[in-house]
Amino acid sequence: MTAEGSAPTSVLLVGLDGFGRQHLLNLQRLAASGKARLIAGASYSDPGPEVRGDIPVHRTLTEAREAGHRPDVVIVSTPINTHRDLALEALEMGADVLLEKPPTATFAQYEELLDAADRLGRRIQVGFQSLGSHALPALEELLAAPHAPGAIGQLRAVGATGLWLRREAYYARAPWAGRRVLDGVQVVDGVITNPLAHAVRTALHIAGARDADDVAQLGTELLHAHQIEADDTSTVSLRTTEGIPVTAALTLCAPEDHRPPWVTIYGTEGHAVLYYTEDRLEITPNREAPFNAGEAGEPRTLEFERSNLLENLIDVRTGEAERLLSPLRESGALMRVLEAVRTAEDPAQIGEEHVEQVDSGPERHPVIPHIEDYAARAVKAPSTFSSLGAPWAAPAATSGSLALPGADGGEAQTVAELRTGDDISPTDSPRPFLDRVRTRGGVLVSDQQPLDHTWHLGVGVALQDVDGTNFWGGRTYTREDGRYIWRDDHGRIVIRAQQLDDDAHSQRLAQQLEWIDRTGAALLQEDREVTVTGRDERSWVLDFRFALAPAVDREVSLGSPGSNGRAGGGYGGFFWRLPALREAEIFTAQASGEEDVHGSVSDWLAISGRFDAAQVAPHLGAGEATLVLASADEDPWFVRYSGYPGIGRSLAWDAPVVARPGEPVARRVRAVVVDGLLDRAEAAALGSRLSAELTATRVSR
Repeated sequence: MTAEGSAPTSVLLVGLDGFGRQHLLNLQRLAASGKARLIAGASYSDPGPEVRGDIPVHRTLTEAREAGHRPDVVIVSTPINTHRDLALEALEMGADVLLEKPPTATFAQYEELLDAADRLGRRIQVGFQSLGSHALPALEELLAAPHAPGAIGQLRAVGATGLWLRREAYYARAPWAGRRVLDGVQVVDGVITNPLAHAVRTALHIAGARDADDVAQLGTELLHAHQIEADDTSTVSLRTTEGIPVTAALTLCAPEDHRPPWVTIYGTEGHAVLYYTEDRLEITPNREAPFNAGEAGEPRTLEFERSNLLENLIDVRTGEAERLLSPLRESGALMRVLEAVRTAEDPAQIGEEHVEQVDSGPERHPVIPHIEDYAARAVKAPSTFSSLGAPWAAPAATSGSLALPGADGGEAQTVAELRTGDDISPTDSPRPFLDRVRTRGGVLVSDQQPLDHTWHLGVGVALQDVDGTNFWGGRTYTREDGRYIWRDDHGRIVIRAQQLDDDAHSQRLAQQLEWIDRTGAALLQEDREVTVTGRDERSWVLDFRFALAPAVDREVSLGSPGSNGRAGGGYGGFFWRLPALREAEIFTAQASGEEDVHGSVSDWLAISGRFDAAQVAPHLGAGEATLVLASADEDPWFVRYSGYPGIGRSLAWDAPVVARPGEPVARRVRAVVVDGLLDRAEAAALGSRLSAELTATRVSR
């Protein structure tokens, strides 16, 4: 209720149709409580007195002003390109403003509007309704007590996910829909700036990025599957000045209609998911956190009420509330995002071959296969559609590819991409790796940035503990804590030199790499040599060698979770992340199955089954394949299948290995990549032959 004896706040609504109808319903509620009174409307489209009631309706705000209306509050519920002019006019009328999102079409207009509001002493509330959710202060309390039972620790990342669909009728409803510019006027429609702008704004709010100066780094990836000018499938990659990454993965080309969008809040000891359209918060602490033992670590769901933004604006005017919930100034970070979208190159068109067209006529809409999986991985990594290898996005950053020379001078066959790792998240320990490794028949046998472990990167070399620096990615296992914890200890591996050489039978890659800690200091120098050679019509050979030498004048310790006390967790060194694998057989000459092969020492290992990379790279094939790996080194095999598919050699199984000046740590693995399944006898014969070749090479040296 209004203060005793005070009159209801007078309101003029600009834009009576469309979302304006929601404002009319809300105004009816506020009128019944005596808080507000709708005195007039301004709209080119009048829904009629049965919808808006018996009020005068003018075509423009100027006409309403000339008719003598002087409202306390003006609501602007019109297209984006009209917001600046209408809000300025409302301020000049002496009114406070409820301005629909986004506030303006350019950052310059936003700053102009801020200055005008300050100069005239008026208030502008921006219509991000999600900021009225009582879940947000509850989240702030949760993050302010990171070690309380049921908490999720300290904030480390925020992600926004929106999976909606829009039909052709949506873009046919107005001339500005789906446009970036209309008749020379900035419109900046698009999935980021309009239908799912709430997702971005809410994520920024939770991450503490509100003012424009709260944004340190910002990038966008804009695409569309609809035949429109604006984006409908995009990512936003942002880092706040406090170092918190904020990622949004959004689409209007999902298979489901209007699935509730959500914001994921990642903490050091768990995560929370806010379904902001439903004011529902799901909190999932890590069970192994010391303050979340037992029942305190159980997931829980909380539901909240929501404060109405117009009502909040009225309450601030009358002194019943202290502050606006969505003041214009706190849209600065969102406006930085909008400006990045506006000034970016035009969105790339997603080819028809990557899209399924559903329905017809006005109901027709495109669906991007597996978009849910790509969005989930983009937010969790965090990453971009391009870095994840989405076939409809731009190519990821590479330094070339590995190919088998064609027979008799024929066309070479690419069997792997050389990723630089420059586009990998800092907490996933960026590093070069072999990506999209495939058989001669096109079966994909590697994965990268999978949802279960986004720091698993194709085929390469990684270690979790190099003198205290994590070059593996993700959480670090420490002996002191006896568990995995998030630490600011991630390093990166960069290419300093690279050379590719071909001959009639093979291609050889030579790389000089530098392992750099979080301070920018080099810890290791790596010489890597990778050779691919054709074997027969259904197989080829990968020869992978690396040598790690100190980049400093002292010993450098190379460790793993296993060397830090985690039993069976001695991963590190050469590692091959596999895609989804079914009906797998894993065996050596002495052992069979994941449990027995893991940690065993043998000359060779074979793994075969049906590789299914449909969600990773649907444009590449799924099918049966066999990998046979051999090494003459004394390291145990690292094998995972039941939890996730991956194989490797454990450089530091249960004790660290030391690299000394002049004494590099060198390892070599040879692998045959075969189309189809090999029986045990065939695999054993191939493994024995590989092992003999490695032994002979070692003796000859």
